[in-house]
Amino acid sequence: MILLDTDVLIEILDRESQKGDELLASLEEAGEDVGTSSINMHELLYGLKKYSKSEARLAQLRVVPYAKDDSELSSRLELAAEKRGTAVRRLDSMIAAIAINRSAKLSTFDVGHFQQFAKDGLKLFRPDNASKASP
Repeated sequence: MILLDTDVLIEILDRESQKGDELLASLEEAGEDVGTSSINMHELLYGLKKYSKSEARLAQLRVVPYAKDDSELSSRLELAAEKRGTAVRRLDSMIAAIAINRSAKLSTFDVGHFQQFAKDGLKLFRPDNASKASP
């Protein structure tokens, strides 16, 4: 499974985004199930509602919920980052935990926000080199 980060979803939904079109083609080529986390869906819906944009294109998108085991892992990820002296966004640690706990790859254009979680098991599906996912 590949989970889509909010920035990726925005590009895919933008009908004029070549970046989004290229990523969508890479996702189709990968042949894996695609979805997003409930955290990312919240971020996306907030923006769509704020700017009165249609939500219709989201109807078929699988949404993976944030569960208790995700909260346990995300708190450990955030604390470990603090101990290393690295600031992380709480939502990023929550999204990373959802992906890690489900052995999913995360597709994001904000690789810098997430690559620190690679040592914890997060795999990235890189839009710039989509045919090769990170270990």
